[in-house]
Amino acid sequence: MSGGEIAWLILSGAFLMLVLVLAVPILRLRHTVDATTRMINDLNDRTAPLLGDVNATVKNVNTALEQTQTTLDGVNLQLAKVDTMTTHAQNVTANVANLAAVVSAAAANPLVKVAAFGYGVRRAAAARRHAEDDREARDIIKQRRRAEKRANR
Repeated sequence: MSGGEIAWLILSGAFLMLVLVLAVPILRLRHTVDATTRMINDLNDRTAPLLGDVNATVKNVNTALEQTQTTLDGVNLQLAKVDTMTTHAQNVTANVANLAAVVSAAAANPLVKVAAFGYGVRRAAAARRHAEDDREARDIIKQRRRAEKRANR
């Protein structure tokens, strides 16, 4: 055997040792890869129905949101109608207030005059009654004085 053959023999032995040393981790890595593959397959089997349920739930939520949007559109239409009615009621109230002010201004002056006239009539009637009573009392006093004068004569 020559020196080159011995070198080749040592090199091949070292390569064999390297393969044997690396075979153990590679075999363990194969078991890890197999376990990971089984776990991923199991996870796929379990998540497929869940994703289907999630998809159905999302469709139901979208349907509910569409119905809510339709309802809100209807509510907005009704609010617009209520807003219009409120505006009309506000206009009617303003018109009634203006009309009341006009009627009050038109009727207030004559009513004050009528009330003052009625007060004056009552006062005059009361004064006349008192004047008649005073006149009667004066006449009675005059008659007594005359009667006293006649009696003293």
